[in-house]
Amino acid sequence: MTIRWIKTPHKGLRYYEHPTRKHGKKRDRYYAIRFKVGGKDYSYGIGWVSEGVPDEIRKEHHGIGFEEYCLMLLRQYKGNLKTGTGPQSPKEKRLLEEERRTLEQTAKQEQEKDLLTFDNIFTEYYYPNTLQTKANRSAMREEQFYRLWLSPVIGGLTLKEIANSELHLQKIRRNMAEGKRANEQIKPNKRTEKEREKQQPAATRSINYCMAVLRQVFNYARRSGLFDGNNPVQGIKERKLDNKRFRFLTHEEADQLLEALRVRSLDVHDMCLLSLDCGLRAGEVFKLAWGDVDLGKGMMVLRDTKSGQTRFGYMTARVKDMFSRRVPGERNQLVFPGKDGKPAQRITNTFWDAISKLGFNQGVTDARQKVVFHTLRHTYASWLVQNGVNLYTVQKLLGHNTISQTERYSHLAPSTLQDAVKVLEKAMEQSKTDNVIELSK
Repeated sequence: MTIRWIKTPHKGLRYYEHPTRKHGKKRDRYYAIRFKVGGKDYSYGIGWVSEGVPDEIRKEHHGIGFEEYCLMLLRQYKGNLKTGTGPQSPKEKRLLEEERRTLEQTAKQEQEKDLLTFDNIFTEYYYPNTLQTKANRSAMREEQFYRLWLSPVIGGLTLKEIANSELHLQKIRRNMAEGKRANEQIKPNKRTEKEREKQQPAATRSINYCMAVLRQVFNYARRSGLFDGNNPVQGIKERKLDNKRFRFLTHEEADQLLEALRVRSLDVHDMCLLSLDCGLRAGEVFKLAWGDVDLGKGMMVLRDTKSGQTRFGYMTARVKDMFSRRVPGERNQLVFPGKDGKPAQRITNTFWDAISKLGFNQGVTDARQKVVFHTLRHTYASWLVQNGVNLYTVQKLLGHNTISQTERYSHLAPSTLQDAVKVLEKAMEQSKTDNVIELSK
């Protein structure tokens, strides 16, 4: 198509009309400018009238028409070419405008980023990522620390404000040590033993865990470009702790607990029996499927364990009887299904009610001496060692990664250490006897 340029009354400004498209009652026009600087001709297309004058120009020059806009650009480019400054063509102008918008957008994003509070970052960024990358139980535990301890103190602060003062972290740690936390609306008559424990000062391990969650939030924010300052938790030393539980049940206490649970809930009774007789962790009980139970061999396959390794559990006679009594489901169905057929997240209040009624934790202030569900697994291991099973075998039965985890039970071995010392003494005495030289008469 041959373009027929039409001159305007203004020097250096011309246009041509679109063959069919109209703008209002007239045909749409495409404007271009021409001028000469230093003996060189310049010609630039500006655009269609239907595209209108850019918003930023209309705001600066109220009521400006399209031809006036084109003439303004002509004067601008011509002047810039003479002085060697500013945009000297529409292309340069577009590039500079894009650069300006990018800088403005970056500055705006930086400003918005600086205004993000800890609550914003945890709920909108960190926690959704945690749900995708961590086990559900771990994610729920981190959310609990956030809700009870972190958000009440630093939820409304920006990461920069938190990082600039150690007082906020000190307050969190002090609140936990003193048991001052956001109140949960628990009716007094509905509190279980577990919930009553929650009203007490947090354990050292919990304080360390909470600080670890805070450290991870800062690290995530740095990796994600939401924060570029220092991590205030990085230099804090964890409190040393020895949180190993020493309490295990006597045979009489175990019988009392199982009987108390049997009359309350057969499901909870059977879960506890499985942990007591086979050493299963709570999570291993909750995730056990019928396809992993082999009554003929008296074995269970324990998958996705805490150590990350699949191991076997071995049944006692009464555990076999328990499985025989229960109605088996499909291979992929759980033996003890939780809500909606999914694995439970924690033992029910029935367990804690029985513990409370039996008075096992009455007057006990040291958490390591309290009876909890894990005490059943601890009891299983303790009974094995007391009856002469070697630590290596106990390690494999418990699924410990290292023997050092199992060595906590070594003091329960029947006179094993004492016997070792006696062997040494005997050898020393024998050595003395062998070295005696009889003098001839």
